Amino acid sequence: MNDTYSGFVAIVGPTNAGKSTLVNQIMGRKVSIVSHKVQTTRTRHRAVKMVGNRQLIFVDTPGVFRPKRRLDRAMVGAAMDATTDADAILLIIDASHGITETVRDLVGKIAGHKNLFVAVNKVDAVQKSALLPIAAQLSELAEFREIFMISALKNDGVEQLLGALAAVMPQSPYLFDAADATDVPDELYLAELTREKVYKYIHQELPYHINVMTEQVDVDSDGVLDIYQKIVVANPAHKKIVIGRGGAQLKQIGTAARRDIQDQWGVNARLHLFVRVEPDWEERAENYAAQGLEFKK
Repeated sequence: MNDTYSGFVAIVGPTNAGKSTLVNQIMGRKVSIVSHKVQTTRTRHRAVKMVGNRQLIFVDTPGVFRPKRRLDRAMVGAAMDATTDADAILLIIDASHGITETVRDLVGKIAGHKNLFVAVNKVDAVQKSALLPIAAQLSELAEFREIFMISALKNDGVEQLLGALAAVMPQSPYLFDAADATDVPDELYLAELTREKVYKYIHQELPYHINVMTEQVDVDSDGVLDIYQKIVVANPAHKKIVIGRGGAQLKQIGTAARRDIQDQWGVNARLHLFVRVEPDWEERAENYAAQGLEFKK
């Protein structure tokens, strides 16, 4: 009987460093939403990847930043909680930003882990001469097992990174089915695809005060999905922005989200979006539970 290995890899880093892009690249499909805006990922997503007979369970966490709101504290808390029992920690930083104060603070919290790796991402966006100083500074901050230079978007260096992470996984029965998969619930995944489009088409700070929830999914006799979602905003002014003149903004969001849902799932779908004003949505515990976060007072 062949030995099997299985373990958890917590992916942490500053906002917009490319954590979600890397997980999507590893899985070969969209698992986490991606946006050029910061603080996009709110939940902890788990993605299972087989590397030979070694099973890696990646935990994609919200980016680490200085929290201001209750939702912010829940997001940062989720990121740090993921490192507690991880078999390896992968720190991802943006090569174009280098070693920021946020990176220094984060490394200070995880430096004692025995299997600590770092991936300097987006290396294609900087001069090669800038990479050596970054690696040198990282080596001074903590004892990393390895420092990788990668481009998650272009899949450069990702295979070597996977091999190094797989090598430190403990001998164990597989903790999940021996196949590539994700544990994101369908309703949350559908909501996340729509929220991604909100981030794409609404350019003010408003997206950070918006929530998307899947309320119902039906299948008709032809196998077409009817998906009902509410976009939750804090006040009537925000509702006007989301709907847009003559409903144009909401239609654009809905059309793009429906196409993405159909592409990702290989199904025909109708997406029904409704905008609701809920001034206290960020203070309600059930909204955090739906996103896999802990309600923090």
